[in-house]
Amino acid sequence: LNGNPTSDDPEANTGFIRYFITSSGPPQIITLCLLLALALGSTVGVVPSLVEDRFARLNHGYEGVPCLQLKMGERPQECLLGNDDAQNAAALASFISNMLTFCTSPLMGSISDERGRRGLILLGIGLSLLGPINLVLMQILDNYSPYPYFASHAISGVVSWMATALSAISDAMPPMYRAPAFGMVLAGFSLGFALSPVLAVFLSHLGVSVLSLTILLGGFIFALFYMPETLSPESAAQAKIIRMSERPRMNTRADVWKYNLMRPLKELMILNRSKTFKMLSALAFCSGIASSGDQTLFLYYVKGYFDFTDKDIATFFLIAGGMGMIVQTVILKPFNSLVGERRVVLVSFLVGSFCNYLYAVAGSKRTIFISITLASLSHMAFPTISAIKSMNAEEMEQGRIQGALYSLSSLASALGPVTLRYVYNHTKDESGCGPGTVFIYCAAIYLVASLFAWALPEEEANSNYHKMHSKKRSSLVPSHNYGSCEEEVVV
Repeated sequence: LNGNPTSDDPEANTGFIRYFITSSGPPQIITLCLLLALALGSTVGVVPSLVEDRFARLNHGYEGVPCLQLKMGERPQECLLGNDDAQNAAALASFISNMLTFCTSPLMGSISDERGRRGLILLGIGLSLLGPINLVLMQILDNYSPYPYFASHAISGVVSWMATALSAISDAMPPMYRAPAFGMVLAGFSLGFALSPVLAVFLSHLGVSVLSLTILLGGFIFALFYMPETLSPESAAQAKIIRMSERPRMNTRADVWKYNLMRPLKELMILNRSKTFKMLSALAFCSGIASSGDQTLFLYYVKGYFDFTDKDIATFFLIAGGMGMIVQTVILKPFNSLVGERRVVLVSFLVGSFCNYLYAVAGSKRTIFISITLASLSHMAFPTISAIKSMNAEEMEQGRIQGALYSLSSLASALGPVTLRYVYNHTKDESGCGPGTVFIYCAAIYLVASLFAWALPEEEANSNYHKMHSKKRSSLVPSHNYGSCEEEVVV
């Protein structure tokens, strides 16, 4: 497993898979991703329909049949207003959740460098249980407001277990395998989302919600008993020494309060260390704003203007999940070895821009499904960016850099839905693309992110760079091994 396998190495993928499976930590994280995706994916189609109808009844006095049972052109004004309330609540909850993550993620990353990853992962998964609990209560109690559900989603942003999980994978995987290893995280999510439509089709909304809660609870129990600690004692001790050396002298209680309040901002300053980190910060911010439109508003868009049914939502997740599995497990590793991380990110953003353009101009469900299929290629950016930032950070600060960049992405994801809702509200009734104009806006942001990807320094954003250049230098050095016919090469 020494060296950095390239695309012409026939055992490259086999070596990575063998290393990944036998490592301690990454397989458990992928299992958690699968369970969480199963739980959350099965209810994604339930939430918009449920909260739209509940808001229509509680906020606008609607008393008819469930809004979901009416076709789009037949829905009364109360249902349409309920849909607007649902979108606004989802955008607000996303804003609060991401702002909390922005404030806490750098600090949580730094704490995980000193005290370990396992505890924070358990805490993050535990907070994610609050949403499904409130979703079940909303269907059991007729007058139960959707706001506790959205509030629980917002609170879960205090601890982002995903940023800590990425740090745990960095602990266990060498730099040459980190991009495909991070891709396996998305592959776990993709498999879960591909399987989750089966649950949504054959069960009632309440049945799916109860099953979702049960799966999440099972995931928490699994993590409690089987998730190992990936941070080595040596790295934890070294991180503590470094943090202590950076801590200023504090003589009063006011100094202590000031230090603790300013520490998240201080941890975020690691992003100002080099040109690469600055470019990655710009990438994370731009892509976070654009992707938030796909994540927060897309389902409301297709349900409201393309009359997507539960079956269509199931098909959407089946395509997205299946293609995500193929991209992350089959395409990413050889493509990354062939062109390097920098160009993988560039291609991903260009594809993301094109797919958002297709969302905007789509005239039928068929175009939407084609766009969803192609959009799976844009998801190569997330694991690849995570690999680039881990390659440029020391082992004892993996949590710190992952947390800082995840924090910046969260800020973008907080501002994104608010910005996109503003664009949507001011363009939905206009000529041209109408409600699809918001996705034109996302496409433009992806193009800006592509420029930042192009500006990344090749020598710091390509794990193959040093190996290729060392091979070139070694080919120019004459061999002086007179004692044997073969020269021993140590990679």
